[in-house]
Amino acid sequence: MSNVILSPSRLAGEVTVPPSKSVSHRAILCAVLARGRSRIRNLAFSRDILATLNAARSLGVSVRRDENGCVIDSSGELPGRADIDCGESGSTLRFLIPVLGALGVDARLTGHGRLPGRPLGAYRDCLPPHGVRLESAGGLPLRVGGKLEPGTYLLPGGVSSQFVTGLLLALPLLGGDSEIRLTSPLESAGYVSLTVAMLADFGVRADRTEDGWHIPGGQRYAPQEYEVEGDWSQAAFFLAAGALGGDLSIRGLRRDSVQGDRMAEVLFTNLGAVTGWENDVLRVRGGRLRGMEIDAAQIPDLVPALAAAAALAEGRTVISRAGRLRLKESDRLEAMERGLSALGGKISQTPDGLVIDGVERLRSGHAEGYNDHRIVMALSAAALRGGRTELTDAQSVAKSYPDFFKEYNRLGGKANVI
Repeated sequence: MSNVILSPSRLAGEVTVPPSKSVSHRAILCAVLARGRSRIRNLAFSRDILATLNAARSLGVSVRRDENGCVIDSSGELPGRADIDCGESGSTLRFLIPVLGALGVDARLTGHGRLPGRPLGAYRDCLPPHGVRLESAGGLPLRVGGKLEPGTYLLPGGVSSQFVTGLLLALPLLGGDSEIRLTSPLESAGYVSLTVAMLADFGVRADRTEDGWHIPGGQRYAPQEYEVEGDWSQAAFFLAAGALGGDLSIRGLRRDSVQGDRMAEVLFTNLGAVTGWENDVLRVRGGRLRGMEIDAAQIPDLVPALAAAAALAEGRTVISRAGRLRLKESDRLEAMERGLSALGGKISQTPDGLVIDGVERLRSGHAEGYNDHRIVMALSAAALRGGRTELTDAQSVAKSYPDFFKEYNRLGGKANVI
């Protein structure tokens, strides 16, 4: 465990955001399912991505790393049984469960941190009627067995989109057609759009219907050469830093991305940051920040960075429909409320969001990072306009962005990891 001491500063210069973690998970698993040799370029080997790569190895897949990605060869035989450590990665766990059922691999899944307590109820409801056994004493370890069968799968739209993605990855492999039907409006729809686009890139179809998707059976994933695009959710922390008086040029982002977090540019602009594109580079500078209302149902991962900037905006910001953040690596609503309050922010929780009354400047103080990468990065952005800040759990950034503090300091920040 490590802390970081942060001093007031201003970030300026060029930064290239890391590859999208969401895209990377999906590309790796599609390559595993392609039953051949694929190459994935522009991978960042964060802890979550390593968890998915190690899961691939547990399934008998050859994974050879190089300096810019990896070669995945899944042409070998699958094991009948596997032990898979999902680390702290919710995507690894939730994507794999139906995939294991489709492949007919009996597996024991384990995890660490808060992962064993994260909900799996959507699968416990829909998978056993379709041939998959899920056995646990509650949480992890979880034993997965049986063989997934085609049919109609009912899911509430308000659960994590990871459940929808897991089924979309698995169902094309089955012998017959299947349907996913949503019983309520879909939240975090951008992540599902990302999955459908990835399936198409690997030669697989999932057709949108009025209330879900029709997935033809008997499909085959095709091996690919695939390059991962930049991560809009990580760009959000630099957008916050720019909005708080910096001047940053952000490289590596696709303007036409289907990532739901592509909305970061729009939201920070609406908050008052000065943004604009110069060819394929997004520039963000400080502006007059004003509070606003934010519906976070489709962009939950942006909430910590938005809250950090809103804490230093004029007036009130109300963030709503973010209740699922209570079930992430930490309770992110509580973590941001406590962290910003410890630094002199004026912020309170609602059942599904935050109410933030901006202040001109934060003060010196000590804040908890809750071993949550997004909390640590968000509070580090807020500390740019504060005093001497000591923040716990600096090591947690390795989950998604191991070089975060290196880049923070290179751009003019003052962060001393101890």
